[in-house]
Amino acid sequence: MTTHAQRERLLLADLLESSGPDAPTLCEGWTTRDLAAHIVVRERRGDAAAGLVVPQLADRLERVRGEYARRPYEELIRLIRTGPPRLSPFALKQVDEASNTVEFYVHTEDVRRAVPGWTPREIDPVFADALWSRLERAARLFARRSPVGLVLRRPDGQTVVAHRGSPVVTVTGEPAELALFASGRQTSADVVAEGDKAAVALAQAADLGV
Repeated sequence: MTTHAQRERLLLADLLESSGPDAPTLCEGWTTRDLAAHIVVRERRGDAAAGLVVPQLADRLERVRGEYARRPYEELIRLIRTGPPRLSPFALKQVDEASNTVEFYVHTEDVRRAVPGWTPREIDPVFADALWSRLERAARLFARRSPVGLVLRRPDGQTVVAHRGSPVVTVTGEPAELALFASGRQTSADVVAEGDKAAVALAQAADLGV
């Protein structure tokens, strides 16, 4: 049975392919080629991908990503579509689902929402619940650098405390939009932020995400 992560992987690969290597993304300074290289390195070069969370290794990560970005674009798309090598942790269905459901959804929106005139994607309730489940587990990681207290809330009232602190900003939206907000795409997420005006401004500009 196809998982959410597998479905989002194929949607992302198709979108990257149809957009071409030079299309803009929401990732500052990155084209679709850069984004594709990032995805491949994250899954296939664990020695370099550690730079995503270890600042001392960030330069190595960028160097390796640059090397992959110079490969043929068609090769990058093929590597994304076929998935990680057999010995990669991401090859395990449970790891793939836990690590890539939000990742691939957000990167798909990075491409979709960078183009003027984009329209909201319809999210089915099952996928919305899956995104919310991932957010509940990862919210504190995403918001660890938040300068204010941060609460994420679904329209039905379900909440998760992403960061403890004062003053508190409560961000309300559908799970897909909250995933974008928590991943650092605050200005592109369709959410409502409530709280002290200065605190809301800090939350909107915060360095959120992994």
